[in-house]
Amino acid sequence: MQSKKHNLDLYKLMTVHQVKKSLKFASMVAFFTILASLSNNNSVFASTPDEEEFKPGDFIMHHVIDDHIWHFVDGQYGTLYLPIIVYSEQRGLEIFSSSNFYGDDHNDVAYNGYQLVQGHITFVDNDTTHIYDISITKTVLMLFINAAIMILIFTSVARGYRKNIGKAPTGIQSFFEPIIIYLRDEVIKPNIGPKYEKYLPYLLSLFFFIWFGNLLGLLPGAANLTGNIAVTTVLAIATFLIVNFSGNKQYWGHIFKTPGVPLPLLPIIVPVEIIGIITKPVSLLVRLFVAITAGHIVILSLIGLTFIFQSWSVGVGSTLIVLFVSLIELLVATIQAYVFTMFSALYIGMAVAEHNDH
Repeated sequence: MQSKKHNLDLYKLMTVHQVKKSLKFASMVAFFTILASLSNNNSVFASTPDEEEFKPGDFIMHHVIDDHIWHFVDGQYGTLYLPIIVYSEQRGLEIFSSSNFYGDDHNDVAYNGYQLVQGHITFVDNDTTHIYDISITKTVLMLFINAAIMILIFTSVARGYRKNIGKAPTGIQSFFEPIIIYLRDEVIKPNIGPKYEKYLPYLLSLFFFIWFGNLLGLLPGAANLTGNIAVTTVLAIATFLIVNFSGNKQYWGHIFKTPGVPLPLLPIIVPVEIIGIITKPVSLLVRLFVAITAGHIVILSLIGLTFIFQSWSVGVGSTLIVLFVSLIELLVATIQAYVFTMFSALYIGMAVAEHNDH
């Protein structure tokens, strides 16, 4: 009994230590994020009257929306040209670099009968033939990067579990174990119940995918992965399918024959219940998309003040505000991952719950 108490005290001490390490890490990430942002934006103070007028709307949308090129810093060597992959019944499958759509002065040019107009690839002659664009955009590339980071991290964590059986976790395992245990015991298990283990891999993957995507999106020049509505829609659809394919007889019976509702009212109640099935995933995708995109727009708008006024005082003031907002965004990144996971677990729990009618 004394040994168990000692192990519990050791675990609590380790958890507190990891929380302190997490806070230090978050502060360090915020500091270097702002420092890198400043280093990337030093060119604003060297601008000349002959340069093109700064357009804040274009500046913000360029960093928020998806694109076929990836700008890290200003200049020729700060741009990554991504592969264009298009298919049409007329010309079949074609693959080439997106650099072909840009001239020497980075002006838009046509290539091989194709043109890139506001992020969409069309034929120059306005042919009505539909083009299927399956290119590797910066959002897709960011998704691959996010997945690769997850694989590397959790492969290392799993390796640590195999090596440290019966021992206190060390290294990267000691950082992620308290998070995993908290999600399992305080979020997933209470909301789903005894059948939680079946859905544990999906919900843990969901949390860390969103969390890592949110944090990576705060890095200077990074793609807006979780602020892309296509990405949040796919995540919401995954939850929608799991919820409804896992639903038991009581779940569907509550929707199509709500207990305690008189028969004449069922034609009114049933459509409302069906709408509720659809609005649940919609609320998930909209909440994540809006929260992340809004945070990016706020930060970019504050940075844009420096370009608009071209003043050191405005630059310093906006930088301090951006630092504060970035710290908030670090918190929002975690909260949004937590909320999406919690509601997904709650919806699954509602679908698989066994109700006692007696």
